[in-house]
Amino acid sequence: MHITQESDYAVRIVYCLACAGSRMDARGISAQVHVTLRFTLKILGKLAGAGIVNSFKGNRGGYELARPADRITLLDVIVAVEGPYRLSRCIGQDAAECSGGMSGCCVFQQVFGRISDSINQQLAQVDFASLVRQGHPGKLQE
Repeated sequence: MHITQESDYAVRIVYCLACAGSRMDARGISAQVHVTLRFTLKILGKLAGAGIVNSFKGNRGGYELARPADRITLLDVIVAVEGPYRLSRCIGQDAAECSGGMSGCCVFQQVFGRISDSINQQLAQVDFASLVRQGHPGKLQE
């Protein structure tokens, strides 16, 4: 299992902005994270809608983090792009979608729920300021 490609790109976009520490245009972000401009703009729209980035129009427009990097977590970004993380579709609001045709809470739903909670807690503990401090050997940090 893995996060979606869109979430992966969203994390890299927020990391890029956290490293920059200032406003960047979408074209510059796109080039740094190696994502098409169109997809970058789509993701930036979701991040702006979730209050993670601010967008500015006009000649001096662009995008910047809406709050300090130490107040934005991996969980915030993933939830902004794809909604709450859950290991199985039988957890959460769509709990009626039991893959085994069961009603109520089965043993799998309980186990998957605990695992999902654990992953969400761990994602919530990682903020972008700590990621920037750790550094990245790739091209994002120049």
